[in-house]
Amino acid sequence: MTTAPTDTGAGAGTGATPGPAPTGYRPVFRVREFRPVFAAHLLSVLGVVIAEISLTVLVYRATGSPLMSALTFALGFLPYALGGTLLAPLADRLPARRVLVGCDLVCAACAAAMAAPGTPVALLLVLRCAMAFVAPLFQGTRSASLADILGAGDAYVLGRSLLRMVAQSAQLIGFGLGGLLLTVVAPRGAILLTAAGFLGSAALLRLGTRARPARSAGSGAGPRVSPLAGLRAVLGERRLRALTLLCWLPPLFVVVPEALLTPYAGAMGISTAGLGLLMCAMPVGAIAGEVWAGSALTARTRSRITAPLAAVSLLPLLAYAVRPGVPLLVGTLVLAGLAHAYTLGLDQWYVEAVPEELRGRAMTLLTTGLMTLQGVGMALAGVAAEFLPVHVVVVATSVLGTGVVLLLLAEVRRTDGPRRETHPAAK
Repeated sequence: MTTAPTDTGAGAGTGATPGPAPTGYRPVFRVREFRPVFAAHLLSVLGVVIAEISLTVLVYRATGSPLMSALTFALGFLPYALGGTLLAPLADRLPARRVLVGCDLVCAACAAAMAAPGTPVALLLVLRCAMAFVAPLFQGTRSASLADILGAGDAYVLGRSLLRMVAQSAQLIGFGLGGLLLTVVAPRGAILLTAAGFLGSAALLRLGTRARPARSAGSGAGPRVSPLAGLRAVLGERRLRALTLLCWLPPLFVVVPEALLTPYAGAMGISTAGLGLLMCAMPVGAIAGEVWAGSALTARTRSRITAPLAAVSLLPLLAYAVRPGVPLLVGTLVLAGLAHAYTLGLDQWYVEAVPEELRGRAMTLLTTGLMTLQGVGMALAGVAAEFLPVHVVVVATSVLGTGVVLLLLAEVRRTDGPRRETHPAAK
């Protein structure tokens, strides 16, 4: 997700800096264009969380159906694969700011239509699908443009980490805030706040970031604009394919214990309070791991620990073999979350491997595959738990997932991945 330096200072725009690069997140916020991007991300994430809980309540009140309520939530994930695949070429064919602002305006319009009195349930679901359909294009374009703003070096890795932590934090506090909001505001009123959040995000991106030309315009990339051509371009190169799979597949296994927490808690007689604590454990660990890696480690160290940390990231789940209670299970899930720190080094390897003219497409497809495969992982976990005890499913996931990760790391090593720590951008 390499460009000339911007006018922002803070060493942004190139991967290399003279002398040791500063460690920590503070230098990223000194980049003028990053601040509105971060604020826009915060507004849009909170807007999506509020929309999800408000729309679920609205549909349930209108239909009285738990199935329809659950389907409303699921529709936030289902259109990802289709939207990300079909729209990915636009991330490079159109100027990034135009794409980002356009996606925000589409989502604001959908949210406003949801909030209109008398909107039928069928239309509510269609509008939710439309918001999810453009989400991977927005996220992929933003990830690609982040490299234009911060450069493709350490600042990019830390900026992407900050955006990821905001999304993780939304899981911890967003639904709680949404629930409190619904005690004083009707669901349609809360959804209006979502529309306002998307409009605020669009304004921040339009006024706070610089207009840049499309990456592939005039570059002779015309024949490669079809979705299938985009997939071939990203997955056809051996190194990029290995890194893409290394980004996609571990989360497929990581979501399994989270997806099965409720049945596990039921089988073990864990209270709802204990279940709530368990649901927070892995996101807390993931945030703590990213903060530690981004603040305490240099770029070179992060690159060096990427492979070993990824290799052991699923091993804490072996603790399920002893059917742990709440204290041990909280520690297990926090430890699994901490291992998520390997993603900072992986981000650096990936952005170095992607040709600039394909960056938007690659990031959009990366987001699409990540969200889709997490959904697949949840579904497969549920199917397996119909036939096997939950603790057996999680232990098997740990073993199988570790084997898959080791195979992918071996492929990355064969394509010279681990030696990326010697790249100037990592110093």
